[in-house]
Amino acid sequence: MSPERDAYTVLQVLPTAEMEVVRAAYRALARRYHPDGTCPDARRMAELNGAYERLKTVDLRAAYDGRQRGSVAVGPGRPTSLYERWHASTTPAADGPAGAVLDFGTYRGWRVADVARRDPGYLRWLARHSSGIRYRRAIAACLPDTEALGRAARIIG
Repeated sequence: MSPERDAYTVLQVLPTAEMEVVRAAYRALARRYHPDGTCPDARRMAELNGAYERLKTVDLRAAYDGRQRGSVAVGPGRPTSLYERWHASTTPAADGPAGAVLDFGTYRGWRVADVARRDPGYLRWLARHSSGIRYRRAIAACLPDTEALGRAARIIG
């Protein structure tokens, strides 16, 4: 029997893809390779079903990713609980306010300073929005026109 192919390769998505992207890729490929689809292929359909079974929920995907990459080392200074790992991944970087990295939305993974150069209007909106509370200090440091930030900039001093 041949070894199982990587689930991400079978579904033609990146390992960093969102759950919605994985689901959409599965549905598009299943529509194509289903026995009633445009290019029926039972072997390919079985492979798609197996790959999607391994990735269809957050828990299953985390287990699959952990098995693929090995376990994370735990030691001094390393987060041990699930909450500590989540908190470490959602807390802006400590290397200055401009180094804070957005973890949601259109500019997910971008530093606040980079977004300020590309789309300052988005940062002005984010400073007023409840989801941008933790980034207000970084936004105020990157946008010189603090009057445009309104009340949010005056709150943080």
